[in-house]
Amino acid sequence: MFTTIIKCLNSISLIKQIAIGLLIGIGIACFAPGLIPLVSILGNLFVKALKGVAPVLVFFLVMNAMLQKKSGGNSSIKPVIILYLITTLCASLIGVTFSFLFPTTLHLQTADTSIAPPSGITQVINSILMNIVDNPVNALVNANYIGILSWAIIIGLALHAVASDATKSCLDDLAKGMTKVVTWVIHFAPFGIMGLVSESIGDNGLSTLFTYIHLLAVLIGGYATVAFIINPLIVFICTHRNPYPLVFTTIRESALYAFFTRSSAANIPVNLSLCKRLGLNPDSYSITIPLGCTINMSGAAITISVMALATAHTLQIAIDIPTALLLCIISAIGAAGTSGVAGGSLLLIPVACASFGISNDISMQVVAVGFIISVLEDSCETALNSSSDVLFTATAEFARRAKNGTLRQEDMIPKKQ
Repeated sequence: MFTTIIKCLNSISLIKQIAIGLLIGIGIACFAPGLIPLVSILGNLFVKALKGVAPVLVFFLVMNAMLQKKSGGNSSIKPVIILYLITTLCASLIGVTFSFLFPTTLHLQTADTSIAPPSGITQVINSILMNIVDNPVNALVNANYIGILSWAIIIGLALHAVASDATKSCLDDLAKGMTKVVTWVIHFAPFGIMGLVSESIGDNGLSTLFTYIHLLAVLIGGYATVAFIINPLIVFICTHRNPYPLVFTTIRESALYAFFTRSSAANIPVNLSLCKRLGLNPDSYSITIPLGCTINMSGAAITISVMALATAHTLQIAIDIPTALLLCIISAIGAAGTSGVAGGSLLLIPVACASFGISNDISMQVVAVGFIISVLEDSCETALNSSSDVLFTATAEFARRAKNGTLRQEDMIPKKQ
């Protein structure tokens, strides 16, 4: 019986399961409020599981990334990496800007009286520095994400200098194992979302849905701004050619697939095929496309910055310009450490929230809100991330050709299959 249920669930995509859980949760809140206390247990269990797995996941993923990184590298891919980093930072700036232009407040359980809003950039920097040097075990126990991030980088770099191949393989397996655990937790999301939505609507009414819609509109507006304004501007600056034929090509032939697969990794074959049709150097794109799945995360940077500032607005924490700029940097760095699983960027939200002194209990509630809107949010985020991999791989090569005077506008249109 249980095996049959599991097989039935596995035959339905996670995105459909989340949508069904969302609708059932709304239905329970509206037509069977007596069931809310029961199903809310599922929501609390989901949030508790996220809180338990997220600190360990961040620690092992980042430490493994530092340990496995290659020394030196192919110089032909450096311009692509630079473009990846620039667009991720620009995306975080867009996310912060949209959050101030269209502030969002969420319905959170804020009974935690330990929240001490920072008085300014000095206090924020002091808090970050103190968290960086926190005891690593204490950082993991108390979910101090700044400390977790810093110690993971330090230990990873130290191991990179001395570790044997066996140690590297072991840590890589641990990182993959933690990612697998996260996929198990995320597959519980439909039930958790059902409980969270029913409890939220039961407590606050249907106005909660408008909060989700507003948050989703801000996020998608940020993604669209990067895709149709920021990215084309970067391409034009690099190539001095009309960028939109290439931009629309990557959106049509890469973003569309990524929207439905919700996985940059699953979209790698599509991107490699598109690079081949654009006539790019296979020695470069065979490296930069898989690499982009890890470090080219402009969509994730928007998600992290918008969700962190939505939390700050909810708690009425005043954010000045220097602190907002610091958040941009933290969001960009956090985005580069995003897990490759669906909704992976949401698990980095506590890293940004920690810079405002926001407790882990509250930041994980925001992560749960992210999963509620992930029906559309994660699809749009992945579409932006994956299509940008091809866009900037092509831009770097086209920029070299433009500099040599060998680039034609028609070269930026792929050959037909």
